[in-house]
Amino acid sequence: MSSYNGLPAPLRLAPPESGTTKKVSESSASFYTRRIEECSGMDYWERLKYLRIQSLQRRRERFMIIHLWKVYHDLAPNHTTRPVEDSFKVHGRKGLEAKFPDLYTSAQDSVETIRENSFSVRAVKLFNRMPKDVRESETLEDLKVNLGNFLEGIPDHPP
Repeated sequence: MSSYNGLPAPLRLAPPESGTTKKVSESSASFYTRRIEECSGMDYWERLKYLRIQSLQRRRERFMIIHLWKVYHDLAPNHTTRPVEDSFKVHGRKGLEAKFPDLYTSAQDSVETIRENSFSVRAVKLFNRMPKDVRESETLEDLKVNLGNFLEGIPDHPP
């Protein structure tokens, strides 16, 4: 089993973004948090921890998980061509799981890359990596609390 920041692979949320993408996406947050007087001398990740805020990548991942949960519970529109009942399954031991959208096996590598980076695939991967109690939360508030508690245990410091 490979590790990521010292955590077993199943606890890793999403594959790290490329260096350029990460620099651009986190640069605005870094710019503004650098201006906070109490945070002088801290690097970006220390400032986030001190201010108790999440990185932009973590916030996007959290949004994807919440949105997919909302789709399952008919609280958000399902923008895929598949009905909701075909997009999820309930596994006896693992609980609720989302299914990946289909892709023809003869697709080019560039199409596969685009598919892997699409919302529908990334959100499904993130959702399925959550513990059963997070995925099977009864209410939106329960989901947010359970998800927040789970994410607190995972370092918010992409490589």
